[in-house]
Amino acid sequence: MLCLDEAGPPIASEQDALDHLIGEALGHGASMVAVPVSRLDAAFFALRTGLAGGIAQKITNYRLKLAVVGDISAHLHASGALRDWVRESNQRDTIRFVPSLADLAANARPMPAE
Repeated sequence: MLCLDEAGPPIASEQDALDHLIGEALGHGASMVAVPVSRLDAAFFALRTGLAGGIAQKITNYRLKLAVVGDISAHLHASGALRDWVRESNQRDTIRFVPSLADLAANARPMPAE
């Protein structure tokens, strides 16, 4: 797993995701990228923008996993659609939303065989 630092370029577009999430993961041979909430542009959490969906599709296309790490409670409070998506995502293996890396490790599930 590749853990991105909080002090890095923001992920504000699908191209940013390709450059800073997917490219970094592939360059390090990682199958999962953990990105701090602070690195994600607010548009990621406004599902109507399509940014989260576009990034999710790219993550899936490259057969990677994404963990969004940090407090997203303000975003969840503002959007029922986001709450639903986070709940559904956390039941699957491609994208996970966790408060901390410790929570990610504690709730790790074996990756399904391909």
